Amino acid sequence: MSAYSIGVDLGGTNLRAAAIDVAGQILHRVSVPAVYDAGPKAVASDMAHVIQSVRERVGRHGLQGVGIGVPGFIDINAGVVAEAANLPGFDGFPIRDEVQHILGAPIVLENDANAAALGEMWMGAGAQVKDLILLTLGTGIGGGIVSNGRVMHGFLGMAGEFGHMTVFPDGNPCGCGNFGCLEKHASATAIAAMGRMMHFGRDVTSEGIWELALEGNERAKLVFEAMGRALGIAIANLINVFNFPLYLLSGGPLPAWDFFAPSMFQEINRRSLVYRRSGTRVEKAVLGADAGLYGAAYLPFQFEPSTPFAVTA
Repeated sequence: MSAYSIGVDLGGTNLRAAAIDVAGQILHRVSVPAVYDAGPKAVASDMAHVIQSVRERVGRHGLQGVGIGVPGFIDINAGVVAEAANLPGFDGFPIRDEVQHILGAPIVLENDANAAALGEMWMGAGAQVKDLILLTLGTGIGGGIVSNGRVMHGFLGMAGEFGHMTVFPDGNPCGCGNFGCLEKHASATAIAAMGRMMHFGRDVTSEGIWELALEGNERAKLVFEAMGRALGIAIANLINVFNFPLYLLSGGPLPAWDFFAPSMFQEINRRSLVYRRSGTRVEKAVLGADAGLYGAAYLPFQFEPSTPFAVTA
């Protein structure tokens, strides 16, 4: 059997794992509910058991290692979840060492958005480049920076916090203490908030506003036009700073591309000479929810092959 690794993606709803070989072929995958009620140690145990089940299905021979993508701020060197707003009890939890202790084998830990960016570079829309930026549009806006084929972490591991770029200096207040953050103007949460301000209903969602736009509602289209402007300002700044060949967007609002992309590209073209003078691409990501799995699985391939698993449980 050719070399393979196991990628794990810990989400708010599901815990997923997949064995993926060096050619990017998924050999086997598992998805189980992510249960947080019993605390982080129980989640680590569930994670280890899912990894074991995948390994037993595919076989021990050829396993290069395990990569895990976890939401929140990750201390990469320590293998600790420094802060995770959506994972109760995980702040300061040494998840890498906990899973390693159960498995008896090395683990590579990464932030989930960084893993998704790496996955898109390896087997997705960025398969022909080694430098790209991924913006993930959801409740907030996150993302990852891949430079020369590796994730750029910054000195604290917090590089890629695109959601807190200022796009409107006097814009909406953000929980981070800033005003006019990108995620307050272009996330799914921001889309819904704009919809409420335009009296589409108290329970309106970004998807609901997209459906109204599809039906021809002009006010709904204005919401996405505003979203596109904010994204365009942010992406133009990223193009000017990084001069990468590729910038990708992923996440729940992506189906509304036809409504927000025109104003987004208008702003990018207006604000970036680099964009106007080069072949810089701004495109949709293509791997969807699997991007994090691919990226997590790619992590062990970036290091020397590890020793085979010596699982004791």
